[in-house]
Amino acid sequence: MDFGFYLPCYWPDLTRPADQLYSEMLAQARHADELGFVSVSIPEHHFINYLTHPSTLLTAVKVAAVTSRVKILTAIIVLPFYDVRRLAGEVAQTDCFTDGRLQIGVGRGAFRYEFDRLGVKFEDSREMFVDSLQLLIKLLTETDVAWKSRYYEFDSLTTMPRPVQKPHPPIWVAAVAPEAIYSSVKFGNHVMTTPLRDPFEAAKAQAEAFFKAVDEDGEKARHLKLSTLRMIYVGRTEADIRAKRRLALENHKRFTDLYETPGHVIAGAVQPLESIALTEDELEKALIIGSPDYCLDKLMKYGELGIHNMQVNSSFGASHDDVMRSMELFASHVMPNFAGTPGSV
Repeated sequence: MDFGFYLPCYWPDLTRPADQLYSEMLAQARHADELGFVSVSIPEHHFINYLTHPSTLLTAVKVAAVTSRVKILTAIIVLPFYDVRRLAGEVAQTDCFTDGRLQIGVGRGAFRYEFDRLGVKFEDSREMFVDSLQLLIKLLTETDVAWKSRYYEFDSLTTMPRPVQKPHPPIWVAAVAPEAIYSSVKFGNHVMTTPLRDPFEAAKAQAEAFFKAVDEDGEKARHLKLSTLRMIYVGRTEADIRAKRRLALENHKRFTDLYETPGHVIAGAVQPLESIALTEDELEKALIIGSPDYCLDKLMKYGELGIHNMQVNSSFGASHDDVMRSMELFASHVMPNFAGTPGSV
């Protein structure tokens, strides 16, 4: 198992200028490159201060300019929000600008709040995603493409420019439910997932679904990879660790408001859902926030599941300085214990 670093641009304090938020994000990307993380990953969200990246590809180009080695993963591009004819060209152009380091994570989206405000039917998102992904791959790999489906109908066209990586940048499909993970493997896709704030057993079920499908498909699926995202923070003191667990709970309240309700947002600020049943103690069991040894012990269990890559989310409300220190502790005390483990993003 190797490690990537997640760049969420979580923005709970809207009195801070946005350019400062992005400047710190780029510093974290540069630090990840220097410390030996294999990748950085960039989410997409709109109209909210929870994961503030309206354009993952724009961010990817900027990240490429300040790094030299890490893979740059979109996590994720929400395909139902796009005209894929335009998106394919933007992906190919970004591939040109990122020196062959671009990897494309795609998904159907999760927050009804965004769908409603973009005028896209949330109920159609699964069907739209499947159609859009098939079209995106065809546009990136073939010329003179014509298409007719429920969502697209057009005469022959060719995406320009063509991608640098052949046949196209690696594509990862986001899936959370074990049955969705199983299906994604059956379609020949790398999978990126997260157990959200559920305990380790949820990640175990996800990994089992992935490897069940791989085992059934044999050699044609052996190259496929599984990446998992978790909140991970390496603390220096017990006081630091307790404070970060409280921040994780506040972050979870905002996530849950978007994930489980139509969303309560005021002037771009997501409101915390105070009625959630999850306690700080329960969240502690699910997340990986603690001393270097505590984090290592927990992550060893994920490595034993066969997971190829872990995306580390330390930016869930901690200060920039604290995030940078956590990255350093993680790189010096945790990552070396996984050196040589097969699998990379």
